[in-house]
Amino acid sequence: MATNLDRIDFEILAALQEEGRLSNKELAARVDLAPSTCLERVRKLHDEGVLEGYHAQVNPKALGIRLQAMIAVRLQKHSRDLVGEFRSYVLSLPEVLSTFHVTGEHDFLIHVAVRDAEHLRDLALDRFTTRPEVDQLETSLIFEHARTWQLPNLVERDDE
Repeated sequence: MATNLDRIDFEILAALQEEGRLSNKELAARVDLAPSTCLERVRKLHDEGVLEGYHAQVNPKALGIRLQAMIAVRLQKHSRDLVGEFRSYVLSLPEVLSTFHVTGEHDFLIHVAVRDAEHLRDLALDRFTTRPEVDQLETSLIFEHARTWQLPNLVERDDE
């Protein structure tokens, strides 16, 4: 991944995080570059793995999702292979939105989206507690979910 990002690169990243559907012409105007130069820089940011992709934000209710929850999972044993296999398994489940391998009382926090409480119960019982490496589950319903798509720029630069 690129480590030599300059002020213009950071401006491009900020603009695209704010509005991922900007045309190259609009983006170039925002960062005060010629469109051809802007396109070249965006391609470079993609090629170097700085820009990982673009995503549409969809209203969950449009897809039949009426309930979201966090499932905290404690594993019975810990090894790099076991953790990796469990993470891969969890990410293969269509209800899983994201997974976090964490420290503390639990080993994983898993954000899930389901139709209703019955679907959540079935997911927990059929997909998690049946796994031999799972020791304990704790489920918390999400009343409200909001997030920001704008990552903070924490890179220290010489020109500041």
